[in-house]
Amino acid sequence: MMDALLAALAGQDAGFWIAALIGVTVLGLAKGGFAGLGVLGVPIMALGMNPVIAAAILLPILLVQDVFSVRAFGAHRDNGLLKVMIPSACIGILAGWALARFVPVAMVEAAVGLIAIGFGIQRIIAEKRGIPARIGPAWEGVAAGAVAGFTSQIAHAGGPPFQMHVLPRKLPRDVFIGTSSVFFAAINWLKVPAYWALGAFTPANLWLAVILMPAAILSTWAGTVLVRRVDGPRFYAIMHILMILVGTKLAWDGFWALTA
Repeated sequence: MMDALLAALAGQDAGFWIAALIGVTVLGLAKGGFAGLGVLGVPIMALGMNPVIAAAILLPILLVQDVFSVRAFGAHRDNGLLKVMIPSACIGILAGWALARFVPVAMVEAAVGLIAIGFGIQRIIAEKRGIPARIGPAWEGVAAGAVAGFTSQIAHAGGPPFQMHVLPRKLPRDVFIGTSSVFFAAINWLKVPAYWALGAFTPANLWLAVILMPAAILSTWAGTVLVRRVDGPRFYAIMHILMILVGTKLAWDGFWALTA
């Protein structure tokens, strides 16, 4: 056990720890209620390490963060949405695992990014015009869940598809956060077998996750405190802006990789 810990610590420079701490903190704020930021976790950590290693380190951290976010907001979830979206997300995750070698991550990032930008702009315009809440048909929830599972498995970008279906409903702030926290907690657990099969849970990666865990828990708690200081309309305005920013980041990364 001590050998694994020493192996995890060996060779990690300052750049690794800075990127890891910032990435984990951003994820904690996302899990604490500022949904959408989570998609930035792996890209930030990838500034200091291999993206595959970053994803492997983050998954155990996400599982722990999910416990705190679900405990804080899970009681306010919309069970109707979850019953529709989680089963289809399972199908999306399986498809992502099966097609990972054939579907370029960059293409998925670029597509999701462009769609997220367009949707975010459309929602801001709709809010200014006072367009009422829209509850889409069940098939939209099935499709959104499947796409969220697929993009989460392929490119860790499940947030935008989920939000595109749920944001127009204008759920109460805590219900939106609670539904999001339960949905992504389920998705993260469903991804564990695929990561296990890929050999991602090495002793070194698990030790690095343990070392980063205090920062992950503290930032998640901070997110739950901060988000409760934001009223409903302002919360949704922040979500729409975050969606555009995240979409821009995804599109930039995708197109940069495709043209490199």
